[in-house]
Amino acid sequence: MTPWSAASIRVRLTAWYAVVLSLMLVVYATATFLAVRHEFLEQFDDQLHDDFENAEGFLTSTRDGQVAWSGDSRHDPDNDEDRGSDVWLASGEQVYRSGASASLPPVALASTTAQRRYESIVANGRSWRTLTGTALVGGRAVVLRVSRAETRLRTQLWEILVVLVLGLPVVVGLAGVGGYVLARRALTPIDHLASEARRITAERLHERLSVPNQHDEIGRLAAVINDTFARLESSFDQLRRFTADASHELRTPLSVIRGIGEAGLGETRTPAEYKEAMGSMLEEVDRLTNLVDTLLRLSHGDAGTVRLARSAFDVGQLTRDAVSSLGILAEERNQRVTVDAAEGLSVTADRLVLREAITNVVDNAIKYSPRASSIGIRVYADGDRVHVTVADQGPGIAAEDRQRIFDRFFRLDEARSRDHGGAGLGLAIAKWAVEVNGGRITVENAANGGSVFRIVLPTGTPTMTSDQGYETQRMREHT
Repeated sequence: MTPWSAASIRVRLTAWYAVVLSLMLVVYATATFLAVRHEFLEQFDDQLHDDFENAEGFLTSTRDGQVAWSGDSRHDPDNDEDRGSDVWLASGEQVYRSGASASLPPVALASTTAQRRYESIVANGRSWRTLTGTALVGGRAVVLRVSRAETRLRTQLWEILVVLVLGLPVVVGLAGVGGYVLARRALTPIDHLASEARRITAERLHERLSVPNQHDEIGRLAAVINDTFARLESSFDQLRRFTADASHELRTPLSVIRGIGEAGLGETRTPAEYKEAMGSMLEEVDRLTNLVDTLLRLSHGDAGTVRLARSAFDVGQLTRDAVSSLGILAEERNQRVTVDAAEGLSVTADRLVLREAITNVVDNAIKYSPRASSIGIRVYADGDRVHVTVADQGPGIAAEDRQRIFDRFFRLDEARSRDHGGAGLGLAIAKWAVEVNGGRITVENAANGGSVFRIVLPTGTPTMTSDQGYETQRMREHT
């Protein structure tokens, strides 16, 4: 792990803020310096232009037709060492040369035109800015050059540059301190959330984080964390109930097996009595085996390791096959099971898994319907959905129990379910089998009494999602 990745968020935010601010200030300072320099140079050239105009006024024509310089004290070299003036006749004769410009090279008269020309010259270690042009004095053409030393200008620009360069780290340092303080204040609510979340353990999942402002980013984060705690609380509650119910279901047959064994060892019995005791023990072992196998199947479904073998098949025929396998149970209770299935209703799903769902729902209807009653099953289409309804004549289901009827180990009648060998897992498996094939299962009370279980399946191939957690091939060893 690098030191940068190990640093706290506030330190990284401050560092990024300082870097970005530094780049912005460098760009701003550079642009400012260039703009000031351009403005200073333009003003400098304007001053040269004014000097040229003034110098033209100092040129006069004498009576003998010559050109003379009548300048004033401002152009005396003893008074100003930074400004100079030079005048030449077109023939090359020097008319005037100030002391300040004595170090400058003469003008190339042959290249001089009527267009005024600005130049920068370095002479004797000093930089000069010159303006050269022609003028007419008494009808005679002369070449006039005015010059100014750039020493003062460069000094002013250097001072500005020094201020910008030295002021930059000071500004960045102050901004970094301010950025750290702001980052610390901005991240304080997160530290508060972390401390609150740290005290919420598995035993205190009912507690929630405080949300001072639900509309900002921290508030939305706290709301998401609270939703996560709510889901965890629900999952923990379900896990506790599942563990308690599973322990209870496993304890009962184990207690029976232990009781039969202790009774058999308590006194000498006949071979027939021992055989009967062993048969009872084997029945309980079968019950335990079925319960463990069912729990394993549900755990594989929760883990997403059950693979489906999808194919297109007739739902009506599948329903008839499931009902046929339960015919003996219905006959024992003198019940009449009817199937009203439309022809040609095809879905794409795992045939064996869906058959198990229908079998469990019909088996539940047979167990809870009274003797000599009727159970009606319908298979029909509604748009792009296929419905399978199972209507019984049982006692019905209270509204508060309809949400839990598909929970594992949930029973409406504990004693009756145990008499039939049930563990309260049939409808839980049915719910998983339907949903893993992209459908849904619901229950409602019939108008004339009893319950109506409804399985709704899509006619096409359902879209697989990560939440459903299943793959495209079914693991045959778990069927």
